Amino acid sequence: GESGSGKSVTAMSILGLQPTLDITEGEILWKGRDLLTLPEEERRHVRGKEIAMIFQDPLTALNPVHSVGNQIGEMARIHEGLSKKDAFGRAVEMLDLVGIPEPRERARMYPHEFSGGMRQRAMIAMAITCKPDLLIADEPTTALDVTVQAQVLEVLMDIKDEIDSGIILITHDLGVVAGLADQVMVMYAGKQVEMGTTEEIFYESRHPYTLGLLASLPRLDDVGDEPLVPITGAPPSLIRKPTGCAFHPRCRFARVPGLCDAEVPALRLVAGDAHMSACHYAEELSEVTVESLRQVVDVEAEWTDVEVAAEPIVTEKADEPLAHIAGDMGMERGAAHPGVADYVLNERAGRGATRPDGNLDPEENP
Repeated sequence: GESGSGKSVTAMSILGLQPTLDITEGEILWKGRDLLTLPEEERRHVRGKEIAMIFQDPLTALNPVHSVGNQIGEMARIHEGLSKKDAFGRAVEMLDLVGIPEPRERARMYPHEFSGGMRQRAMIAMAITCKPDLLIADEPTTALDVTVQAQVLEVLMDIKDEIDSGIILITHDLGVVAGLADQVMVMYAGKQVEMGTTEEIFYESRHPYTLGLLASLPRLDDVGDEPLVPITGAPPSLIRKPTGCAFHPRCRFARVPGLCDAEVPALRLVAGDAHMSACHYAEELSEVTVESLRQVVDVEAEWTDVEVAAEPIVTEKADEPLAHIAGDMGMERGAAHPGVADYVLNERAGRGATRPDGNLDPEENP
């Protein structure tokens, strides 16, 4: 989901890091316990030891007046009762584990003496100090260059296997999602709008917002004249949400007036064992692909009339199916993929790594 959709707030609510947030309904279940009903003292034992978080901006998350080693070691001192000396030794061990060279010397340094990539690694080291069962990584590669991003993500995956933990990864990068995630949840305006396996979300999207995110990305095999289809308008104010479906003012498939602006859609099972969508017409989206959207939508016309950008571009009649958008184009499975995600998913599934031009990669398939 885009900025403001509620990703970080949801993650921090799991750990109780939103003291001013009043949660009036629902539950957060962890190992058979509802975290919302635990006393604060018991929740502190969960926070850091069983569930840990890697925050979005390490420069502001790390304390500038304490050494990196002391901040990492503090986790072990609080949750495991280690002495100051043993805690420092644990900090050195964790820094070495995340690939920071000369960890003993680096542990005595302060956050401002670390590069951006090193600070992010230090945050990962702090989070894994007590070998938690769950790591929440809030956009761990934000503001890092591409090479360092790849290194940090590789460290995360190695750590996951090393300490046998699960990861909740919050990210805007759909290529990262395709490469790392097993299950995906898409959020909009503070709510879940689609959930499913990675392949279901990318290949068989059943929500207009998910289709919009994929359609706004360039493909690696684009030659330069293919239009990117933007999601018109802007996210709604959570104080004054639109009536009905919160996405309907920006939705190309909204049926207005009708269910879309009158009734909030429930998150429901639409396909398979666990593919869920919060769209009234999710089943009718099965024939809509990103490629078909690119061929049907007149992007230039939209940009010339920005005054109506907040209104639905396509208004459906109540009895007219959405499938006509896809038409009879005969799109092959996978056509909705951005190229980089398609490349990664093929490689993960063992189908043979292919280049964006569709040919087998000779380096991956000798």
